[in-house]
Amino acid sequence: MNLGAVEPGLLLPAFAAGLLVLASHVPLGGEVLRRGIIFIDLAIAQFAGLGIVVASALGFEVGGWRMQLAAVLAALAGALLMRVRERRAPQRLEALIGVGFVTAACAAIVLMSHDPHAGEHLQELLVGQILWTTWADLWPLALVTTAVLAAWYGLRLKQSPLGFYLLFAITVTASVQVVGVYLVFASLIVPALAAGGRLTRGYGIGAAGYALGLLASALFDLPAGAAIVLALVVASLAAAGRRSR
Repeated sequence: MNLGAVEPGLLLPAFAAGLLVLASHVPLGGEVLRRGIIFIDLAIAQFAGLGIVVASALGFEVGGWRMQLAAVLAALAGALLMRVRERRAPQRLEALIGVGFVTAACAAIVLMSHDPHAGEHLQELLVGQILWTTWADLWPLALVTTAVLAAWYGLRLKQSPLGFYLLFAITVTASVQVVGVYLVFASLIVPALAAGGRLTRGYGIGAAGYALGLLASALFDLPAGAAIVLALVVASLAAAGRRSR
């Protein structure tokens, strides 16, 4: 344990990023559970990641607008595909989601196969780089989160099947570049599942998970993304146990 590694200047921006992700992911996660399409977030996040890999292969600047556009377009394409299949064959949607995820993942691996830094890029895509988030990095995520919540509640797009998929794609694209695929899935599903439909409970569970995970990562020199996922599961189990009592 290294108490000296607990640096507020490093952990607070990361925690703020986690809160921004949770702000949109907890209500979206509740809708995902209601629709019974649990793994759609993994698929859409992987489509966004594929867009980033394609942009990188084309030589686009990392974090530049062309890379962001490629990620958004790839995620929107995946979301629209899921929506079309939901209308035509809803009973096979989960199977299509799984096929979409593995196809996008394998396509990204093939594109990175000749990149000497492929392993590093793949790890960043999966577990993210939340611990290295700065305050300046939060502005794009904050703007996307505000716009998504305004559309979700103000324009009531959550009641529109197409609106849900489009907002979902935009939200996941923004968050996956900060926290990675695994944390996107955990932030969407774990708090919403443990909260039983109560938003405030879901936000509390999510915030506790991010705080504990970041502290554990700093104290024990652990990968931040993986530590937060595990902490979210622990916090949700504790909340579920307390609720059952």
